[in-house]
Amino acid sequence: MGQWKKCPTKTTSLENSRDSLDERKAHCTGLLLEDLGPRPMAAAPAEVLNSLESADIGVLCMTPQPGELAARMAIVKVVERRQIRYAHMVGVTPQIMQQGMRADYRMVDRLSDKLRERMLRAKTLTVKTEAGTEFVAHFDQRLDWVKTSGLINPRYWSNLPAGEVFTTPATVDGTFVCDATAGDHFNGRYGDLQSTPLTLTIKAARLVEVACERTDLQQEFWDYCHTDENSDRVGELAFGTNLGLTEMIGVLLQDEKFPGVHLAFGDPYGSQTHADWKSTTHVDVLTRECDVWIDDDQVIEKGRYQLDHLGL
Repeated sequence: MGQWKKCPTKTTSLENSRDSLDERKAHCTGLLLEDLGPRPMAAAPAEVLNSLESADIGVLCMTPQPGELAARMAIVKVVERRQIRYAHMVGVTPQIMQQGMRADYRMVDRLSDKLRERMLRAKTLTVKTEAGTEFVAHFDQRLDWVKTSGLINPRYWSNLPAGEVFTTPATVDGTFVCDATAGDHFNGRYGDLQSTPLTLTIKAARLVEVACERTDLQQEFWDYCHTDENSDRVGELAFGTNLGLTEMIGVLLQDEKFPGVHLAFGDPYGSQTHADWKSTTHVDVLTRECDVWIDDDQVIEKGRYQLDHLGL
């Protein structure tokens, strides 16, 4: 038995997915979120949670709206408790299906494994960009590095398209210039931030200042990152490892898998990283063309992996 969760933008998307499942004689249940209650969702619909209780596989496809993180986290909580194979596709588009989903995920998995092995014993990570990003991160050896490489298994659910290796850093200090996309609802509302970047100052893994030419974005981002006591805390530091991507497209779901390093403020996905704190918010911030050093070894130059430095 399989369980399929779909929020399509067109009826044909639903029909085509059903046809593919029928060809494989896979039993599925399709639920359209808008049929289950108003958006944004204040809580995960009972129909979705109940269906996941008997499913072997789940897929969530949706466009995020403000205030829905708690609902998505409730869905993931069931997935993790039951340890079913699950794909999280928040913000998926036809362009993503034609690009990021067509990567060689075995190669993505090999790169992700190598990075995870290196980072488990790394002491520092340094990231710089020509746009002004310059920060240093240190790590807690008790916290895990998690890979989501597209080869989904019951232990780890995964975003699709995939290609990330992430942890919760112990400390982050410096400047992060978000000149690509920001997560949660900011991506849909503001799009690519290359022309009006967010400059974020971070001390001891806390956001202490936001600067942006767009004062509305500046204030909204600051307020979001002060929703609760940990909303301003760096909960995620991640490598993008999808080698099938050649350019950013302005959609976070795919762009965060682009080769480089990005951060997220808020919830640390403690069920996976083993961080012992929580937040009701989580917002990724991306930057372009990173230079990245693991300890003193440069492993990414202008957004390109130095594969020989990683033994690939």
